[in-house]
Amino acid sequence: MLRVAATCTLQAVILRRFKPIPGHQGGSADASRCKRPMSARPRLSVGLPVYNGQRYLADAIDSLLSQSFEDFELIISDNASNDSTADICQRYARQDSRVRYIRQTRNIGLSPNHNFVVDESRGEFFKWAACDDLYGRDLLLRCVEALDAYPDVVLAHSWTAAIDDAGNVTQAYKYPLATDSPSAPERLRSFLFGSSGLFESSKTGSRRLVRMDNNGILRACDEYGVIRTDVLRKVAPHDSYHHEDRIVVGELLLHGPFYETPDWLYFRRDHEGRAYKSKLRDRCAILDPRRANRLRHPTARLMAEYLWGYVAAIRRAPLSPEDRSACYRELTHWIADRAVSSVLPRHLEPLDEHLSDANVNFADTVFALATGPDR
Repeated sequence: MLRVAATCTLQAVILRRFKPIPGHQGGSADASRCKRPMSARPRLSVGLPVYNGQRYLADAIDSLLSQSFEDFELIISDNASNDSTADICQRYARQDSRVRYIRQTRNIGLSPNHNFVVDESRGEFFKWAACDDLYGRDLLLRCVEALDAYPDVVLAHSWTAAIDDAGNVTQAYKYPLATDSPSAPERLRSFLFGSSGLFESSKTGSRRLVRMDNNGILRACDEYGVIRTDVLRKVAPHDSYHHEDRIVVGELLLHGPFYETPDWLYFRRDHEGRAYKSKLRDRCAILDPRRANRLRHPTARLMAEYLWGYVAAIRRAPLSPEDRSACYRELTHWIADRAVSSVLPRHLEPLDEHLSDANVNFADTVFALATGPDR
């Protein structure tokens, strides 16, 4: 783990990929920023749902507004925050015409807030953004270029690096999933088993899955990629059961392959305040306050809805009969593996023997690139 110095550490980590607006000192909107005009219908809509995000929000907005690709709108939906989130957002909205700030009158829950920004979007492409993450300067450009170049691709993203709340670069792994496969069953298989720590062996002549300790490892955050809006609107919206975001991503990959830019341009902040750090029931109540009712929403229901979400996604997806049957088989295989793994200890394979550099943490490399001289 690498320690990066003081308050400007978050920008320093991605210095070569995020260049702050001239005159900006960090931490708040700068009055010298020019209002940039936005086309009547932007190519890209970025939706940023936020609740009490004052600690990191300004840095996140800065890294979005400093993107080399500028033809986008930034829709910020404030979920009735009671900190200084509203003041921060209103300053940016006054100074950049691409920013549209909307405040909810009450806390509608994390999932409805995510769905709200999609409903408000006007772009050909859509991207969710988090109020505590950072975005490399060319992230949007590289993603839009990929979607333009490959019409069959439904989602484009980059490799993900993790930073903690203090600005330490903790992880930078290469993307390990086969979501770029032309085969929908293969994409689903890799997605399901990869989330459980099972990956294809990279050994010559070996096609078997190998199990590794995936606890605490951040390898993929596809839900924060740039998505074709027309495809996104065909899949089920965010719900509020266990791991509901995985259902959204899983259904998207059934519509077509993903593209991963082979560079670390997305910086995911891993800190204790993130919703996924909460216990299952607490997390679901954050997603939608109605889930706090234990009688109407027992834990068994929250788990069952998650599994049914995959079944429904496969049923809805535009698949051939053969691919649909194959996807159901992969799902059944994965559910059986999870059930056995919950009661029996499973053998973990030697990682370097099977996953080559997909298991190497490149945090030091990312830091060196970020702080090295400009080319």
